[in-house]
Amino acid sequence: MWISRMLGVGAMTFVFLISTALANDVVVLTKDTFEEEVGKDRGALVEFYAPWCGHCKKLAPEYEKLATSFRKTNTILIGKVDCDEHKSVCTKYGVSGYPTIKWFPKGSLNPKKFEGARTAEALAAFLNIEGGTNVKIPSLPPSVVILSPDNFDKVVLDETKDVLVEFYAPWCGHCKALAYTYEKVAAAFRLEEDVVIANLDADEYKDLAEKYDVHSYPTFKFFPKNNKTGEDYVGGRDMDDFVFFINARCGTNRDEQGQLTSKAGIVPSLDGLVKEFVSANDDEKKIVFSRLVEKVNTLKGSTARYGNLYLKLAKSSMVKGADYAKNEIQRLEGMLRKSVSAAKADEFTLKKNILSIFV
Repeated sequence: MWISRMLGVGAMTFVFLISTALANDVVVLTKDTFEEEVGKDRGALVEFYAPWCGHCKKLAPEYEKLATSFRKTNTILIGKVDCDEHKSVCTKYGVSGYPTIKWFPKGSLNPKKFEGARTAEALAAFLNIEGGTNVKIPSLPPSVVILSPDNFDKVVLDETKDVLVEFYAPWCGHCKALAYTYEKVAAAFRLEEDVVIANLDADEYKDLAEKYDVHSYPTFKFFPKNNKTGEDYVGGRDMDDFVFFINARCGTNRDEQGQLTSKAGIVPSLDGLVKEFVSANDDEKKIVFSRLVEKVNTLKGSTARYGNLYLKLAKSSMVKGADYAKNEIQRLEGMLRKSVSAAKADEFTLKKNILSIFV
């Protein structure tokens, strides 16, 4: 099954690649900070860009990938300057077109212009020579589900899944520029069993694209569990736009790094009973716990799973005493600071979030 293939990467490799791939490591430079950061005790690669520039937008995911790969290299800064906003900086360094990429050696404000291909790999090769590093560009484990006529209905029309589909064309510049971001979105939600991030080559499979009224690229359609005719996605195309949309529509609670937020696992309808439980004496706790069981038995889907975790933690609280929740939160926070698999991190975060209601 495609799910098992998606999860075939080793847990530790997955955690490393996802945490690395989802970081935002390009340093934003301004007229006030430029010479505080550049020309000091490390070399700096700086992109001079304009927000409206199409070539800059195309470069953005590659440049971000580069910065992510160099995040642990403290001898090189990867930065960028908005030349619309900070014209004086760009004029000072002879920038006349966008994007312009310049290398500033350690301790120097006399740059060398980068003239190579605008890919993360080419930029990394340049930096390895100029900066004396040996950094390679890692690739993300594939998370976007590739659709075709053979699997489209099985994946997209599955009423147990919320599915976001990108209809793209291989020659489309906007599609290419978006590819890395879309892969990061898929990576962020890959542990959500009910959420699928997919794409379809609409140039190759024109009939499918036309069936869903797709005439330009990229076009995004959302197929929620309760509407398999498809809905137009009209949100933004930045990582945070996709994450916000998926959390809002799919009931998930992930951040841009794919980690669960502090809201994950919380069932508001149970919180009042938990407050009663916490303030009750030992005899009263049993009565409130029974009411909690009754309430949990009315829940469905993922909230039922979270509700059962509420019950498990309430039982532990009755056995281990009033300090159990506080002590367990501290233990879980310690575990989360260690290198754990993504699945374990989810487990610990859910427990920690729910335990916060018991404190």
